[in-house]
Amino acid sequence: MSHLIRQAAAITNLSFHLGVWLVLLTVIMLPLERLFALRHNRRNSQQILADLGFYFLNGILPTLVLSIPLALLMAALSYVTPQDYTDWVTALPFGVKLVAGLLIAEIGAYWGHRLSHKIAFLWRFHSIHHAPEHLDWLVNTRAHPVDVVFTRLCGLVPLYALALAQPTGSGSVVAAWISVIGTFWAFFIHANMRWRLGPLEWLISTPAFHHWHHTNDTHRDHNYAALFPVVDRLFGTHHLPAQWPPLYGIDAPPPPSMAEQLLRPLGFGARPPAPQPQDAP
Repeated sequence: MSHLIRQAAAITNLSFHLGVWLVLLTVIMLPLERLFALRHNRRNSQQILADLGFYFLNGILPTLVLSIPLALLMAALSYVTPQDYTDWVTALPFGVKLVAGLLIAEIGAYWGHRLSHKIAFLWRFHSIHHAPEHLDWLVNTRAHPVDVVFTRLCGLVPLYALALAQPTGSGSVVAAWISVIGTFWAFFIHANMRWRLGPLEWLISTPAFHHWHHTNDTHRDHNYAALFPVVDRLFGTHHLPAQWPPLYGIDAPPPPSMAEQLLRPLGFGARPPAPQPQDAP
């Protein structure tokens, strides 16, 4: 019974924080999209409700699920990680640990993201995120929890393995900052905004950079990085021309309802060949 009470308290706490985040994001992102809209997207209430459903589901369920494997990983690492190394990492300045953590988490998440496009089984889950044919900040929430858990694990495991996200002391602060930065930036790069940031686009991910990741022409399967485009340059998947993508989405539309997208059979199949480029509607 006490375990259930603790779980209920954790869910209530998560829901409260997610509600606060949602209000802040709405106050920031809605005016920006109205003032600097790239395209005039028309979203119906059913789509918005589905995005909000995904927002709360993916804010709660993956966090609860990940707590188990991450706790086991920390217990295992405590036996194999040399104490001298842990002490050395702990003594590093906070700024060094934050930058190193962001880069390491980015590389891990990059490969998890890239595998989600290349492995048919993983694509069945990840395709839900690519299904929308119009992008805005709320589309960031539209993802299957299995996809979220896998990608987060790919980013978090290297952090824990290198002692950069220890559960106590500055390690927990580093992990929290990485989570906050990554969360906010993920909403920003999905935004329906026509901003181009000039030379800064070589250093940091932007809406233009990530919109090309969602394209459904022959240039898809590029720009997997969430924060640093240099990672895509390093691994040969960078694509950022002057123009914007002509279209978004996937070849086979997903089921219309949120419940069907979550519960559909695991028979989505391998990703079909890329179509020829099409003109924008």
